[in-house]
Amino acid sequence: MDFLQTLIQRNSEFATTGFHPDLKIIPSQKTLILGCVDPRVDPMDVLKLAPGEAAVIRNVGGRVNPALFETMAILGTVSRVGGAAVGLGWNLIVLHHTDCGISGCYHHAPALLAKHMGVSEDDLAALQIDDPYKAVGVDVAALKANPNLPGGFTVTGLVYDVATGRIDTVVPASQLRPE
Repeated sequence: MDFLQTLIQRNSEFATTGFHPDLKIIPSQKTLILGCVDPRVDPMDVLKLAPGEAAVIRNVGGRVNPALFETMAILGTVSRVGGAAVGLGWNLIVLHHTDCGISGCYHHAPALLAKHMGVSEDDLAALQIDDPYKAVGVDVAALKANPNLPGGFTVTGLVYDVATGRIDTVVPASQLRPE
């Protein structure tokens, strides 16, 4: 309960000194970031994002899975209603990281992980769960293969090193597919 009180106090300070009532529902930099729920890898921190610059979607491992595609479909509708259709001119960044806990799930609860990823246990190895540098390539390829995403996205694959604080570009920016 003590930490909850801390959060309430921090929110009061935020409302007084850090709140931006002019932020829009559409990210100012037309950027969507897919990242992991690991608290060491908060895209707001590691990429020094300002409020409202990007929309961040986080899941276990920061992986492309069926739930991500559902979320992106909903975001597409939200953005159209907000006046800026997602697609051409937008960035889609896949951000994986070293020392990811998803590896433990891969080795100790493969059935659970297979369900999360929307694949059979036999297909888990192809997702390169233990290697974030290969996994980011797998996920960018999955995004490019999905015909339901707007082709105009510029997609990039990054890996954050939790030991150094640095990111590496593993999959350089390229258009998802012709619009």
